[in-house]
Amino acid sequence: MPVFTKAIGLSVALIMLSVGVANATHLEDRSTYSAPQAKTAIRVDGIADDAAWEAAEWREIKYRWLGPEYTAEDFNGRFKVVWTPERIYLLAEIEDDILYDAHRDPLVQYWDDDCLEIFIDQDYSGGEHHFSHNAFAYHMSLDNRAIDIGTDGEAREYTDHTESRWRQEGDKIIWEVAIELYDDSYVDDSDENEPVELSAGKVLGLMVAYCDNDGSELRENFIGSESVPTGPKDRGYIDAGLFGKVVLDE
Repeated sequence: MPVFTKAIGLSVALIMLSVGVANATHLEDRSTYSAPQAKTAIRVDGIADDAAWEAAEWREIKYRWLGPEYTAEDFNGRFKVVWTPERIYLLAEIEDDILYDAHRDPLVQYWDDDCLEIFIDQDYSGGEHHFSHNAFAYHMSLDNRAIDIGTDGEAREYTDHTESRWRQEGDKIIWEVAIELYDDSYVDDSDENEPVELSAGKVLGLMVAYCDNDGSELRENFIGSESVPTGPKDRGYIDAGLFGKVVLDE
């Protein structure tokens, strides 16, 4: 293992210990969300006119993890979730006055462009997932690609796990994403990975965030759906113990 990778691994371990998650599954005060079942698959087109969305409740993206105070015009966001046995579906409604995508290579500084980040832990087990698939942290780019860190410590594209489309509607972005869920047996570059079949009563870990950049080299704000009262607030890509709970309802 390269010295740099070892150093990152040590830093991750120290962070986990410092915030008290080494012997705990999740931080206290995680949210709980009931996701209704969609009777048919959602059309992922950024229009959000499927009847199934009407049964789902909105959840705000409101906790400022990084960056200065911002106005409602600069960013405002919320999301809702439904499911079928094959996928979960997420609808996000985002207000962002400037859409910015400076890095055309999807694997380079993808977190510094405007992107919707969806953190998923298919069994709500919590714990560390920096270089494992105990959980995924999908960075959904404006060109509808899904990027996360692989088990080799390198950025990888996981767009085949997702279907993503967004449209502008007035001053809002309407963003629909369908996501297949995988467990921690997932192997990068294998043709034998199978998504998890979903059913009523299953509990997932979920957290949603938005990276906002209005034209800088680095992202200016990082705003999420869960509070992070202790430790680095941007560590969701490492620590699935921050995620909220989603219960798949009938």
